[in-house]
Amino acid sequence: MGFFAFFGSLMIAGIVGYLSEKWGFTQNGVLRSIIIALGGVILLFMARVMFNLSFGSPGFDAIIGGAGALLLIPTEAASRRRKRK
Repeated sequence: MGFFAFFGSLMIAGIVGYLSEKWGFTQNGVLRSIIIALGGVILLFMARVMFNLSFGSPGFDAIIGGAGALLLIPTEAASRRRKRK
């Protein structure tokens, strides 16, 4: 079951990354937002496996991990840098 939970979490991370870009929450670009969300979900999934740290179901953890990673990346600085060019 862990195998399916991991790939399901990755799918949810991709959706979170795409929607955050589509709704204007971030301004990194779609591919960058998806990659950032995937990284956050992988880190949270590993913390769940190694330390039994969880916020709930694997899907809820994926949403929190993806959104948290997108919040931690300085999107505003990237936006300003892009506007200067």
